[in-house]
Amino acid sequence: MELRSFNNQVHPTPDYPSPYGSQHSLRLRTVPAQDTSAVQFDWASPPEDPEDAEDSNEPRNLRELPLHMGLKRAVWQVQQMRVPVVSSSWNIKQSQTFRRFCEVAKYVLTYFILWKRGIQRIGGHFGGGVQSYFLFLRFLVILNFLSSLLIAAFVLIPSIVFRSMNSMSNSTTPTVNLTDIDICLQYDPKPDTLMVFFTYFLDLVSGTGFMEYSYLFYGYYNNSMIESKGFSYNIPLAYLLTAAFYFLFCFICMIIRMGGTARVAVVTGGGAAGGYSILVFTGWDHGLQGGRATKLKQNNFRYRLQVDLEEERLKKKAASLTLGQTVSLYALRVVLNIVVLILIGATFYGIAQATQFSQSEQTTGFKGLLLQYLPSMVITASNFVVPLLCDKIALLEKYSPSTTVILALLRAVFLRLVSLGVLLYTLWEQITCKGEIDSEKCTPCKYYYDEYKCWETRVGQEMYKLTLFDFLITIATLILVEFPRRIVVDHCSCKPAQWVGRQEFLVAPNVLALVYSQTVVWTGALFCPLLPFINTIKFILFYYCKKITLFQNCQPATRNFRSTTSNFFFLLVLLFGWMLASVVLLYSVAKIHPSYGCGPFRFYPTMWEVVPESVKMLNSTSAEFLLYVGSQNFSIPLFIFSCVLLCYVSALTSVHGKSVALLKSQCKLEQHDKQFLVRQIEEINATMLKEQREPQQPQRETEPFFHTATRWNQHDNYAFDPDEDPRPY
Repeated sequence: MELRSFNNQVHPTPDYPSPYGSQHSLRLRTVPAQDTSAVQFDWASPPEDPEDAEDSNEPRNLRELPLHMGLKRAVWQVQQMRVPVVSSSWNIKQSQTFRRFCEVAKYVLTYFILWKRGIQRIGGHFGGGVQSYFLFLRFLVILNFLSSLLIAAFVLIPSIVFRSMNSMSNSTTPTVNLTDIDICLQYDPKPDTLMVFFTYFLDLVSGTGFMEYSYLFYGYYNNSMIESKGFSYNIPLAYLLTAAFYFLFCFICMIIRMGGTARVAVVTGGGAAGGYSILVFTGWDHGLQGGRATKLKQNNFRYRLQVDLEEERLKKKAASLTLGQTVSLYALRVVLNIVVLILIGATFYGIAQATQFSQSEQTTGFKGLLLQYLPSMVITASNFVVPLLCDKIALLEKYSPSTTVILALLRAVFLRLVSLGVLLYTLWEQITCKGEIDSEKCTPCKYYYDEYKCWETRVGQEMYKLTLFDFLITIATLILVEFPRRIVVDHCSCKPAQWVGRQEFLVAPNVLALVYSQTVVWTGALFCPLLPFINTIKFILFYYCKKITLFQNCQPATRNFRSTTSNFFFLLVLLFGWMLASVVLLYSVAKIHPSYGCGPFRFYPTMWEVVPESVKMLNSTSAEFLLYVGSQNFSIPLFIFSCVLLCYVSALTSVHGKSVALLKSQCKLEQHDKQFLVRQIEEINATMLKEQREPQQPQRETEPFFHTATRWNQHDNYAFDPDEDPRPY
């Protein structure tokens, strides 16, 4: 009966002003059936194509009708039963079958997503903020695993196969003049056959001994080009191009992920009207499970509101400062920033001195192990102590809470990445004799041979020790700090223990630790090809260790990184780490002379020299094409085209940004309109209640109330007419 009555009834369009007068309310007004301008609904018509909706006079789409969901579902079912059978039914069935197959395939592939249920459980108990850390960790695990497959396919497996098949007899090596450089060819890291277990352990953790003479490091790979039965494989060229494609692959993956997070950041970015309403009505995480997680989320909401109010208070206070107070505040901030720079500079100086002392001392045993790990220990200690001091100093600068958090993160990022750069710069200074390759120490090998017989392997060992030491520190912190702290807090009722509480899981510092670890891997990938595989295993163990400590020892932080662009910020920091590693790669490939006694580039003046030598071995057509691609005739037009394309994309982005700003302003105006309408409804309801309570007075021959009180913007507002049609809707 409801469907029949709705089909027989005709509904007006909600345009203002109405041509049918103001005798009925908007919800209950009807118009004569003979009017063809009214919108009607045909039950038998299928949902129309949105592209043809504007150019046709057919009934409106089902989504546009003011019906509740139950009635819309019933209308849709009637439409599906009355869809006409066309001649291309076979194509429709094929498309439906293909669509169902795609849906089933996507559903099946969800079972192969790494750690899907575990990450969903983490998000359900601790919210989306903590879940974002584990999603970022999973992204790095997959990135390192795919990079390991790339390196294994083009460098590791061919080297193992050619060495095991003893194919080096059919190999060719570049012919160079070895006069006066016989001393540079002496490099024999092969360990003794009989060794005690303690020596094996020292070699394992330091990358020396049997670890140094293995596929783990640069020095073990050969410099030959394999030729057998019409097949040739240039190992030095494959080694260099694999490293280049590895960096390019990581860059593409980061850009794709940053594009997705940037779109989310633009859609949910700040500056939109009604920030408090969005937080209260749409900010709840419905995946939370348990009362503890719910209470933590409520506390997080309360803190975010407090932060917003505190920022508004600080803005008003900053606007009311006098000139003298403003000058004193900025002077205080300048002094505190100088103190922070002094701390960071002292850290860099300590890292440089520790690196020089570690490289100059030659000691065996446990003392030698400590000396080898001295730069790693100084870097780890500085990354722990200096950010804590910077956080305390940031509280004295009297910034807003969000600005304080962002400033602390930027200082921590700068400290971590630049400390790694200081370590590498110190190594380059010692390897190249401070850039003076013609000095006595660097003659005749053009690098400091006495200390660095295979300098590429030494750099790879430093990156290997940094990766391993970071993992050991994480495990030691879990066992020696977090577990005892949880036991003391749970079993001790004293006030100091309860005041300290369980350790909070801070998302931002943990993500920055992952970024630092990945930057170390990128830096050492050229000198330690298996480092991405080691980092894959390390991050997998990180996942399970962090998951255990999260559920057993930690609680979510009540003060999270309050920014909708946090994921984009973390990826941007990761991109900075990639740029640092790229600078190291380019400098090593183009500037420093390779070691004569080890590695695939031992007889080349630079690592890059293998590329033009390989191009000369091609046929004339291929060589001319590659030379043209590398010449100015191709690079200059490509640069101009890239600039034009960049300008076009920038203009398109500007237009889209203006469109987004216009839509946001329209949303703000709509909110103001709704607030105005709500106030109008409240005033009319109050007036009507007041009239009902007063005794009825004889009617005056004046204009009715709703003809004067309901006028808005020179038009009648029919939504507030007091008359109602007694007929049912």
